[in-house]
Amino acid sequence: MNIVKEAGHNPSRTTGAGAIVNASAATGAWVREQRKAPRRRRTFLMGAMSLLVIALLAVNVLLGSYTVTIPDFFAMLGGKTIPGASFIVMENKLPQALLGLLAGASFGAAGAIFQTMLRNPLASPDIIGISYGASATAVAAFVIFGLRGAGLSVAAIIGALLVALLISILARGRGGTGLILIGIGAAAFMQATITFLLSRADFTNATEIMVWLTGSLNSANWERVGVLAVVLLVLTPLVAVGGRELGGLSLGDDTAAGLGFNVQRARLLLLILGVLLAAFPTAAAGPIAFVAFLSGPIAKRLNGGVASLPLASLVGAAIVLAAHYIAVNAIPGTSLPVGVVTGALGAPFLLWLLISTNRANQGG
Repeated sequence: MNIVKEAGHNPSRTTGAGAIVNASAATGAWVREQRKAPRRRRTFLMGAMSLLVIALLAVNVLLGSYTVTIPDFFAMLGGKTIPGASFIVMENKLPQALLGLLAGASFGAAGAIFQTMLRNPLASPDIIGISYGASATAVAAFVIFGLRGAGLSVAAIIGALLVALLISILARGRGGTGLILIGIGAAAFMQATITFLLSRADFTNATEIMVWLTGSLNSANWERVGVLAVVLLVLTPLVAVGGRELGGLSLGDDTAAGLGFNVQRARLLLLILGVLLAAFPTAAAGPIAFVAFLSGPIAKRLNGGVASLPLASLVGAAIVLAAHYIAVNAIPGTSLPVGVVTGALGAPFLLWLLISTNRANQGG
């Protein structure tokens, strides 16, 4: 009877099974917690960066060489006219800040798309020639045909698309590194084209073009802000779709295909989206140097090594707004193009990246 009782009921077995169940439950809870952690981190980062962008926008509008109180600013938004202040704020400072926000966000997303898709931090539109393609055709339209406004935007988009198509065809089968090298060559050719066109322009036009090529918000107006805002609003759904496709491609083509992604279709969508996101702000504010190049890596580092288009957009907006405030207020009485400041920030980062990449390759 004792043997039967022991066989029918073994306390140690019950305890062991319960321990396994408890361990499994604990493991499941830990896995769920680990999955939630990146989402919480991303949500926190998005909130923090959004607040930073709003703060930088307010700083650009309210502070500087001409300060405005918050009540006066909202009064002007409501339609009240304050002599002197209304023109400076509503026709100068506010359009510049909003154009900087939109252009920075667009450049940031474009850079993150190309860098993640090609899995190389050097693959940003301003490095591989896409921004220079937009610039060269816009300058040609300005110098040769005298186009302004919407005509320049169309010319910039056509140039960016043609350069992207050209380097994609030439780099077929050569991988991401081959595309980057061909893109750098295309950028050099476009720079030579721009130099030639400038030599054919009269002094006034050449000066205006040079400021635009540096990247400047000083000539911002409500028309440019409105056009760029509408474009980004239209492209936002594509950015949402592209973000999902980009997440798959970041794992590698074979892995993405195994997970059900249509790799060729995803690359085509992302290529067109990246070109449009680089071309439109270039037409509106010029090729602001290194914004696309810097935004993606900074956002990725903040996000624990995971690429994020919305976060890269916010980083790009923050970079442009901070750089514009410095450019306008660094030298009293002189308003520098914002591209001067972003270029000064981006050039050391590019050199550091090239040196670190070279050391990694030698070590490998």
